[in-house]
Amino acid sequence: MQIGLLGPLAVTDQSVPIAIPGEKLRAVIATLALTPGVTVSSFDLLDELWGERLPRSAANSLQGHIARLRRTLVQHSGKEEMRQVIRTSGPGYLLAVPPESIDASRFVADVERAGRMSAREPEKTIVLLTEALATWRGPALLDTGHGMICRTAAARLEETRLLARELLIDAKLALGGHYEVVSELEQLLSRHPLRERLCEQLMIALYRSGRQADALGTYHRLRQRLSAELGLEPGPGLQGTLAEILRHGADLLHEAS
Repeated sequence: MQIGLLGPLAVTDQSVPIAIPGEKLRAVIATLALTPGVTVSSFDLLDELWGERLPRSAANSLQGHIARLRRTLVQHSGKEEMRQVIRTSGPGYLLAVPPESIDASRFVADVERAGRMSAREPEKTIVLLTEALATWRGPALLDTGHGMICRTAAARLEETRLLARELLIDAKLALGGHYEVVSELEQLLSRHPLRERLCEQLMIALYRSGRQADALGTYHRLRQRLSAELGLEPGPGLQGTLAEILRHGADLLHEAS
């Protein structure tokens, strides 16, 4: 069985889609899929499904949702053994599937791997991250309700997605792709205007493209926004890049050979 969390919930068995009806059922399987093979307590599941509006029959309702979810997996797959995919475990339940069957787990592992190798193997990093980012089908955990576990996980996955794009841009810059990343960086920075790493990357790409004035303007716009909104100055990394641009530092023009 494969489970997709990077977009609307997608559950398949040997490429055959299994429709999971109802937001609460989707929330249950998504919450379990965030930590496959690890017990999620009934208390956490109850909180995820109902929060502070816990009905008197919530415990029985949760058991009913689990039973219905198991029936759905069996009916759509035609396999009685699919009932054991969702197992009762101590004070809660667990999803008995390997992490690699969850797209979110694979994505996080790929980004961690890319982070370890990006500086020395930019070509492989580009291939790895391009394929990983292509697995996204929309906002993470799009249709799994508004519980704290799924909302927190969605935010964490979106942050990892942004990190993946930054690592991909680093690899492209290392290979001399400064012209091609300018537009992408401008769009990303417009959506994340206080993201210093994006600002630094855009400054480098603009500088290498012969647009020093635009690179300096990018820095000053971020500095003004940081000061106005957070009362902060840019960090040392960004200030160091500014200094290199002002003194026409050769290091900023370095690309992988």
